[in-house]
Amino acid sequence: MNNKDVSVESYRQFGEFLQQQCGISLGDNKQYLVRSRLASLMHQFNFDSMDALIAGTIRGGNRSLLQAVLDAMTTNETLWFRDSYPYELLINTIFPALTAQNRRLRIWSAACSSGQEPYSIAMSVLEYQRTRPGSLRSGVEIVGTDISSSMLDKCNKGTYDELSLSRGLSAERRQRYFKANGGGMQEVIPEVKRMVSFRSLNLLNSYAGLGRFDIVFCRNVLIYFPADVKTKILQQIAAQLQPGGILFLGASESIGEAASLFSMVKCHPGLYFQKKG
Repeated sequence: MNNKDVSVESYRQFGEFLQQQCGISLGDNKQYLVRSRLASLMHQFNFDSMDALIAGTIRGGNRSLLQAVLDAMTTNETLWFRDSYPYELLINTIFPALTAQNRRLRIWSAACSSGQEPYSIAMSVLEYQRTRPGSLRSGVEIVGTDISSSMLDKCNKGTYDELSLSRGLSAERRQRYFKANGGGMQEVIPEVKRMVSFRSLNLLNSYAGLGRFDIVFCRNVLIYFPADVKTKILQQIAAQLQPGGILFLGASESIGEAASLFSMVKCHPGLYFQKKG
């Protein structure tokens, strides 16, 4: 057995531990995923085998190790303006419907990874306001949350390399919303940055401290959770939404057992869910 291999028993224990810590269900036969995500941590934390690293993580006592393991297992690939239709709906349908309200518009990007989603939302706000001067005059606040401290650091810096910038970002938006930051990196401009704040949040915990929102993006996240946890998350999101508030899920995700809380609104293209009541 290679020292980077994960034994059946270690995999079972780690799966239970990961679900308890952050709700993620590894499922069966995903040893390769654990190995690929955690291999670099063996040298960093001086473990001579993957099983030893897993045992050390579960045993506790090393906060840095725990955070590094959770960061590695919960960090997902993301891109700018993913699937495009949610942002088109914001600009063409949702913002016009909300622009007359006499209060600040609040939008939450849950599990925002390295920040592309909340910054894409902010760019959409600016594009809407540019074509409709005086709209959303009470302002817009966007809150991005994630469990990963390393991802939140990237979000707050707002700097991206060429590979990140090539994923979903048009040349026009790149020119408009970024400035060179040395070493081939590009930084989000202040006008976009100041619209977005970032906070640490485990989706298994309470959301009450975030306040109420008009729109929530929780996209391509729920697929990692078992059905009962998914339902609990959606119930908690509903509690944080204003009456008639809007929820965007990933293109392949459904509302499941929380259907009593939301109405599906089909659009062309795409769809969203609206809080009932």
